Amino acid sequence: MDLSKPLSRISELYSDNLERNGPVSTAVGWNTPESQRLRFEKLTSVVDASAQPFSVNDYGCGYGAHLDHLLERGMKVSAYHGYDLSEKMLDTARARLGGFQGELDLRQSTTLETEADYTFVSGTFNVRFEASEDEWKRFVLGKLDEMHRHSRKGFAFNLLSTYVDWQEPHLFYGDPLFWFDHCKRNYSRQVALLHDYPLYEWTIVVRA
Repeated sequence: MDLSKPLSRISELYSDNLERNGPVSTAVGWNTPESQRLRFEKLTSVVDASAQPFSVNDYGCGYGAHLDHLLERGMKVSAYHGYDLSEKMLDTARARLGGFQGELDLRQSTTLETEADYTFVSGTFNVRFEASEDEWKRFVLGKLDEMHRHSRKGFAFNLLSTYVDWQEPHLFYGDPLFWFDHCKRNYSRQVALLHDYPLYEWTIVVRA
C-alpha cells in the first residue's frame, strides 16, 4: 500500500493553506475558531484533570493550536510531541511555541515514535485524495494501533461521520459504529463515542 502520493498532496495542501491564511483555524481545515475549539474540547475529555502534569503526542499538530488550547484551559503539560507532514507547519509551530515551559519536540514524520500520557488526532485522517477508501481505512487502523502502543493513559481521535447527506470524493468518512466496536474490542473497556455535537463528525475517546 503506497500512500506516498496522497500524503505528499496533503502536506502541500496544508502548507499552501498556511501560506495563504496564516496560523489560524482555516489553515488546518476548520471553518471557524469556535469549531476548532469545540473539537479540542471533545478530544481533551480523555484527560484525567486530577493527574497533572501530563505529556502529549499530537499527531497532525499543524501550528500547535491544541497545545494553545490545553494551556489556555490551565492544564499543565510536561512534554508536547507534535507530528506533521508539513515542514512549514512545523516551522510555524516552533516559532509560536518557543515560550512553552515543557519539553517541545516537533517532528516531520508519519510514524509515532514517542510515548506520552495522551495522544490526540484532530482532523488528520479527513483527507485521503486518491487513496481508495479501503487503503485509507487500513492506514487509519494502523495509526490507531500505534496510538494505543504509544499512549500510557489514553488517546482520542475524530473522523468525519457517515451520517451525512453528502460526501466529498476526496475525503474519508468513518462509520462511528465500526470504529467504536474496533476500539472497544482491541484497545480498552473504557471507550466513549461522542456524536452529540453540531458538527458533521464524531470523536472517540479511549482510556487505558
